[in-house]
Amino acid sequence: MHNGLVAIPADIRSFDGYTWHAAPDQYIRAAIDGAGVLPLVVPALEDGADVDMVLDRVDGVLISGSRTNVHPSHYGEEETESHGPFDPARDRVSMELIRRAIERGIPLLAICRGIQELNVALGGSLATEIQELPGRIDHRKPETPDRDEAFAIRHSIKIKEGSCLASILGSGEAQVNSLHRQAISRIAPRLATEAVAEDGTVEAVSVIDAPGFAIGVQWHPEYWVGSDHVSDRIFAAFGEAVRTRHKQPAQAAE
Repeated sequence: MHNGLVAIPADIRSFDGYTWHAAPDQYIRAAIDGAGVLPLVVPALEDGADVDMVLDRVDGVLISGSRTNVHPSHYGEEETESHGPFDPARDRVSMELIRRAIERGIPLLAICRGIQELNVALGGSLATEIQELPGRIDHRKPETPDRDEAFAIRHSIKIKEGSCLASILGSGEAQVNSLHRQAISRIAPRLATEAVAEDGTVEAVSVIDAPGFAIGVQWHPEYWVGSDHVSDRIFAAFGEAVRTRHKQPAQAAE
């Protein structure tokens, strides 16, 4: 039995001659198996998406990763080839879900593209091709067809003592995977850094003034749910927050 319904914004994809509103299975399975909640895929509509109608009916929001990136116009920069590919409909729905979920105290877990959307939605900016920046390691997905190798745990992060993430994982170091070429540049004023990689890349954040669970991580805990302690603890904590919300009386949009 699943206690709680969680919204996952879709990506726009084209294949088999159709345009699809789709979400990766690994996030769906992690929500079910790791958090014990039932996911609801929300269509990515550039116009006409009633986010509050969705949030009236769910107990949590899970913002997934994606091959696409947030369009730089959302953080005041000009588009270049290195910023793409893009999914403007995903930008529109996902960032509005993020803002309204935070305002309404609905539990939020944002992963990879999700942490970047969270940062931009609250006024921050992103850096692209970070492996080209001085002192940075290569955080990009390894060139391999083997998914276990691509999502392999391969670098350490340092978790800030006393942070929200430390309450879930403990402070000190943890080992995570890495599959991104963009990352947080200017952190949004409402976000606190929860963990950094060895090269200083922001790996986790929390919303300072959020009335409930609101965390973003740059790595992919969803892939290793069921076999990795860090991944399991993150999804278990998210699920607990969702179930707590589920038990509360329904709250209308403010």
